[in-house]
Amino acid sequence: MASMITKLSAALALFAIGQAGAVEISGQGQLQTTWQHDDNRKAWYQPGWGVTRFGKGESDITLSRGAIDWRVDFASAWSLHGVTQYVPDPDDKLGFTELYLQYRTLPKNGRRLIVRAGGFYPKFSIENPDIGWSSPYTYQYSAINAWIGEEVRVFGAEVAIEQPQTRRSRGQGFKGVFGVFKGNDPAGTLLAWRGFTVHDRQSVFNESLPFAAVESLNTPQLQHQAQHVEPFSEVDGRFGYYVGYHHDFSNRSEINVYWYDNNGDPSKINYRTGQYAWDTKFISAAWRYKLTPQTHILAQGMLGNTAMGVKRGVDNDFNSWFLLLTHQRDEWRFSMRGEQFKVIDKDDWQFDPNQSDGHALTATVKYRINSNWLVGGEFLSLTTTVANREAFNGKPKQSDNVWRLSAEYRFNL
Repeated sequence: MASMITKLSAALALFAIGQAGAVEISGQGQLQTTWQHDDNRKAWYQPGWGVTRFGKGESDITLSRGAIDWRVDFASAWSLHGVTQYVPDPDDKLGFTELYLQYRTLPKNGRRLIVRAGGFYPKFSIENPDIGWSSPYTYQYSAINAWIGEEVRVFGAEVAIEQPQTRRSRGQGFKGVFGVFKGNDPAGTLLAWRGFTVHDRQSVFNESLPFAAVESLNTPQLQHQAQHVEPFSEVDGRFGYYVGYHHDFSNRSEINVYWYDNNGDPSKINYRTGQYAWDTKFISAAWRYKLTPQTHILAQGMLGNTAMGVKRGVDNDFNSWFLLLTHQRDEWRFSMRGEQFKVIDKDDWQFDPNQSDGHALTATVKYRINSNWLVGGEFLSLTTTVANREAFNGKPKQSDNVWRLSAEYRFNL
């Protein structure tokens, strides 16, 4: 997969050089400093059994994220998009979270064609429209989008037909989406052996994410699985796909529905990297409703299944949902989110318990000082029960209370 991403980056760079006659570069940057206080457990990537982002032994004050969300517009319908990100955890990661080429036509008969090719997020999320796929509402993403930020990215092509909102369409708009991809075969690994959690860390291309030492990985059936996931690896050589539909209702309400299937062959494994191809599929539905111009409701739900191994030795259903209420008053934004999440173990491997569940409540306030500076605070109450923790400390259930203060500097390119 590393070579595939390298070739992708080189191909996009060559295209950009070929189009460099007349270009316009634009974008935004984000530097976020965070103070966080929690129950000081080792985070999963240290690796430990904690489920909050910053774990035991790390500084209470840190540059939690630096990102540049940039765009190069050519003198045509083509543009090059990318997000370059730095995070300190666990060992100073710098890389791309997205890098893709886009072709976008002018509306014809009220409709336009949009094509993307490269590495990018499908537009499942309704809570992450801000710089570099961040959230303007809370600092830590919902469990759904925290998992997408960790393990779901596509490397392929997407075609969309869009009908923008116009008088002719009576103020309504729609978009149909179809994508094909490779390079997301291990998605589902963290759900099986850690479960859902709530945080704001996004994986960069070619990243390897450790997780706690699960007892079952010492068994003959799972001995070839590494104690880490390389979520954007290609293992089985098969293409995955997704389809989606967006609908806007007269600027008052919007919905999107997606079906994602990585089409993984769960019997395939890369013995060198210790990564299986997981057969992962899910449906995601998201909704935003404007109670008033200042007060919005957001909701998203996800339902799916993931499996790996010969005869689907690990076989798990999973589901999650959240409801978020946000209110903007002058330079202040107040947001509150409640959510639940669950992984259901369906297989017969009693030595590898994968079931987990949890719920969380997040309350956030943000204040915009000026066009460059934002500050805010957040409280997260998170309870998780993960079956395979029992072999570690006999306590599958744990509760975490996280206080977070952040100062954020934004700038334009």
